[in-house]
Amino acid sequence: MATWQMSGPEGWDRRFRPLVTVVPYALLAVMTAVTLAFRRGQPGALAVDLVLCAAAAAWSLALFTLRPAWRDRPVVMGAFLAGLILFGLVMVVRDPWWGFYSTALYLYAFRIIGWPHELYFITGAAVVAGTAQATGVEIGTWLGRAQFLAVLAANVVPMCLLAWFGEIGTKYYDTRETALREARAANARLATALTENAALQQRLVEQARAAGVLDERARMAREIHDTLAQGLTGIVTQLQAAEHAADDPPAWRRHHAAATALARESLTEARRSVNELRPEPLETGRLADAITEVAAKWSARHGIPAGVTVTGETRAMRPEAEVALLRTAQEALANVAKHAPTASRVGLTLSYMDRETALDVRDDGRGFDPARPDGNGFGLEAMRQRIEALSGTLQIESEVGVGTGISACLPAPLAPEVRS
Repeated sequence: MATWQMSGPEGWDRRFRPLVTVVPYALLAVMTAVTLAFRRGQPGALAVDLVLCAAAAAWSLALFTLRPAWRDRPVVMGAFLAGLILFGLVMVVRDPWWGFYSTALYLYAFRIIGWPHELYFITGAAVVAGTAQATGVEIGTWLGRAQFLAVLAANVVPMCLLAWFGEIGTKYYDTRETALREARAANARLATALTENAALQQRLVEQARAAGVLDERARMAREIHDTLAQGLTGIVTQLQAAEHAADDPPAWRRHHAAATALARESLTEARRSVNELRPEPLETGRLADAITEVAAKWSARHGIPAGVTVTGETRAMRPEAEVALLRTAQEALANVAKHAPTASRVGLTLSYMDRETALDVRDDGRGFDPARPDGNGFGLEAMRQRIEALSGTLQIESEVGVGTGISACLPAPLAPEVRS
């Protein structure tokens, strides 16, 4: 296969292109001048040599110089170089000094004939050079023939080895260039992937920020409902009861005092919610104590007995889990006061089990049909969202005329630090 564009840097190839486009003609001209000098006294032999030199120049001009497209045709280049080798061999047999022309033959063989076919032409060029060097050796004897073959071997072997080492270097360079191209392509793909990942990360951050805003809105809605809404509902209830007890001063004062206390508690809770503090009952005690305190205040306020039962081994929970269960208790009690004022008793059960903590709130009020909400169900939905946000479950059971039961269950991993 012809390799006019040899493997290697293009700059190197351009720099050494004159070796096969200019140097052979210059060398041919020099050798012709030498021939003229040495053959001046032999007109016949000189004429033959000059015809051979002109034929070699025409051969190179026709097959190589004027036909750049032919340089990529292995067959044409093989015929071209074979003709020049034959010319060189004839010339060194006639005039030994033409052995210097083998330099041009080597340049062509190394530069325009591809591996491994270049070995044949390198060998031919080495034979031309060796024949010139063996001038005067008597090849009619065995010793002479041995000397001649030794001279040829001294030319052929090193030049073929040089071509072999060149091929190894070329393959190494090609392998390195392939690896570099693959590395550059991989780097480009990596840069593209990093750009895409950065854009994706930015979108994810924006989505997370939007989701956080929505979650925070939902949390604030629950907080407002669990604090201000419940408190205001209780205040309205107490004020209405006070209005109905206008003829009973002791009852009026009791309801008025309850409304005032409830307003103070609601204000405190509102301030704590704004400051993102935990509910006040949890600041000073465990969850069981906080629920007991809330139930006692609610019972005193509404005149409905509310008992709290704790089962299992009491343990600390994550703060957000304790807040969720306490809010569930507050919302359930607020619903009893609002929707079941005729209830005679309320029972709250806090159960510490192996893998979960459960809060059950049951009353014997008028109940309702869960399939037909009355339009005031944000409290129940807020409870459900709060519990499910912590991977828990909320179940509501109710029947008209029988009462209502609410059961909230949360997974029960231990808190990182147990309060003393």
